[in-house]
Amino acid sequence: MKNTAIVTGASSGIGREISRVLVEMGYEVYGFGREFPEEEVYFHPIVCDLLNTPELERQIKEIRRRNDVSLLVNNAGVGYYGLHEELNVQKIQKLVRTNLEVPMVLTNLLLRDLKKYSGTVINISSVTAQLSNPHGCAYGATKAGLSSFSRSLFDEVRKYGVRVVTIQPDMTKTDLYRNADFAQGEEEASYLLPEEIAETVRNILQMREGTVVTEITLRPQIHRIRRK
Repeated sequence: MKNTAIVTGASSGIGREISRVLVEMGYEVYGFGREFPEEEVYFHPIVCDLLNTPELERQIKEIRRRNDVSLLVNNAGVGYYGLHEELNVQKIQKLVRTNLEVPMVLTNLLLRDLKKYSGTVINISSVTAQLSNPHGCAYGATKAGLSSFSRSLFDEVRKYGVRVVTIQPDMTKTDLYRNADFAQGEEEASYLLPEEIAETVRNILQMREGTVVTEITLRPQIHRIRRK
């Protein structure tokens, strides 16, 4: 039976590229997203609002019934930026629920399987988890929480053979900044590509059993942003 992976935010960007790499590596991939492009995808697309917790639980239960899940990639995320006083309550709640609550819930639902199969949890956090983030206070706080969760979870489950790895990318050429008044710079050296994060996932999974790099930070050579 193939190893089975669950990837959130798989309809585009980083999640789609990670799913592609995992399929190449022989994984049976179940990719979660709100909607998927019409062209054929190379994994099992699961249309699901991750904030609909009962539906999310139902989907996970169905996947577990048919598969041995050994990999969880918590990639789905949302970003809202600007002065904190200008965010509304709904945006703050969506940030916290999408970036932090959903990964914690999914890990909770799958952890017994991951222990059983000495599996791996990969959390896609952000370089902002390490920084002060004016004009992105809430976003940075959710990513710091995710990175903290990963560190503590590893110490909790390492004795069961479970690897927990946090990838913390800097500016990446995705649509994460669609709600911001800035975007990545125009020079290629000022941003990362989704494929580069996906190849990092490949490298993590190909490491010798018994070795874990718990945090990886990826940064472009040049720090430059572009105002919209």
